[in-house]
Amino acid sequence: MTIRSVLILLAAALFLSACNNTIETNMSEKIPDFDYTTQDENTLGLDDLTGDWWIAYFSYTHCTTVCPRTTANMVGIQEELKNDGLTPRIISFSIDPENDTPEVLREYAKDYGVDLETMTFLTGYDFEEIQDLSIHTFNAFLEKGALDQRSHSFFFYLINPDGEIVKQYNGMSDTDNNLLVADVKKVLGK
Repeated sequence: MTIRSVLILLAAALFLSACNNTIETNMSEKIPDFDYTTQDENTLGLDDLTGDWWIAYFSYTHCTTVCPRTTANMVGIQEELKNDGLTPRIISFSIDPENDTPEVLREYAKDYGVDLETMTFLTGYDFEEIQDLSIHTFNAFLEKGALDQRSHSFFFYLINPDGEIVKQYNGMSDTDNNLLVADVKKVLGK
C-alpha cells in the first residue's frame, strides 16, 4: 500500500467519523416508567417520549434562586434549536408538586415565553416520588428547604430514544448550554 493510499484511507476515516451522530456521554441511567400531569391537565408518560431524543430538568415556580436562571436558559436553548429547525421535547419536572398546579405551571410558562408545543411542565405526583426520581435516576440531590424553598440541582439532561439519560449538563453554564445545543444538533443529524 502506498503512502498516498494510506493518506486517502485516513482522510476518509476522519471524514466518516466527523459525520457520525454520536456524542461523548457522561451518564447511563434508564428512566423508570411514569405518567404525570402536564400544564394543560393532560397525561404525559415515558411511553409518549420513547423513540425521540428529549431534554429534561427540574424546577419549581416560586424558586427564588436557581430556577429563574435555568428556566430562562432552557427557553434560550429551545429558541436556538427551533431556529435551526429542531424541536426536541423539553420536560420540566416540578419539584414542588403541592403548589405547582397545572394552572400555576401554565402561567409560569407564559411568564417565561415558553413555546408549549415542545416544552412541557409536569406535576401530579408527591414530593417523595419526585425526590426519588431526582436522586436515584438523575443522580441529583433534592431536599425540602426552609420557607418553602427546595435545595436542588441545576443540571439539564439529554435522554436518548430508549429513555436512557446519556448526558448531564450544568444548566447555569453558558459553555454547557452551548454544548447541549451542539449535542442535540449532532444526535439529530444537523
